Amino acid sequence: MSYRLANRAGEAVLLDGADFWAMGMDPMDALADVDDLHRLWANRGLPDGQLSPAELGPPVPNPQQVFGYGLNYRDHIEEIDRVDPMGRTASEAPVVFTKFPTCLVGPSAPVKLVGEHCDYECELVAVIGIETRAVDEAQAWDRVAGLMIGQDISDRALQTAASPPQFSLGKSRESFGPIGPALVSPDLVENPDDLAISCEVNGDLRQNSRTSFLMRPVAEMVAYLSSILTLHPGDLIFTGTPGGVGHAQGVYLKPGDVIRSEIEGLGAMDNPCV
Repeated sequence: MSYRLANRAGEAVLLDGADFWAMGMDPMDALADVDDLHRLWANRGLPDGQLSPAELGPPVPNPQQVFGYGLNYRDHIEEIDRVDPMGRTASEAPVVFTKFPTCLVGPSAPVKLVGEHCDYECELVAVIGIETRAVDEAQAWDRVAGLMIGQDISDRALQTAASPPQFSLGKSRESFGPIGPALVSPDLVENPDDLAISCEVNGDLRQNSRTSFLMRPVAEMVAYLSSILTLHPGDLIFTGTPGGVGHAQGVYLKPGDVIRSEIEGLGAMDNPCV
């Protein structure tokens, strides 16, 4: 069963291309019953209309918890270590931080830059669909409602202003969490563990990888987090970014830049920087 769930001006809609079907409820309420989403998609009939990307808000606007996995692609570990040599390696325990939900915005919302060291990080985002506690990796995908694109925008100056680094604050300024364009059920992509992922800034390709290179894949991330705490419907997991971030190249975002984030089967986001 399948669906693409989006947010049109605060209302949950099913989305297929530009066509939408209004659901008459808040997106968070729609996520509370994934089985109903499947049923509505299968019986959606004629669309209620068409919309433009500018009308879309964050598909999951008010999650209880937003997790971020750091250093989850080997090429990203290597590039960061070249800038700040600390002999980083893949640790036995994952590096996990939070993005505060107030940073979340839609797939075409402007990113409000602060200072001169703001950076892009294109990421696959997994969304929990069922309350989950101590799930095995073999059953973890069954707890995922869907996938979407995320940008883990980072203020590197704030992130590194203290020792140890304050990841959560540096990644949670207003507008630092673009997500979308829709929440796509995993069955609608050919292989949810192997998707092309890329990021362009002003048409210049900066990141180009596949999610199969994740050192800790989605099922492992869900199982690990659920071994520590309860995951709730709508919780987000930013799964990590591949190599090519601006910090590693000494090139940061500036007003007027446009960030294009794309993941195979999930669509694309275009976020202007202001």
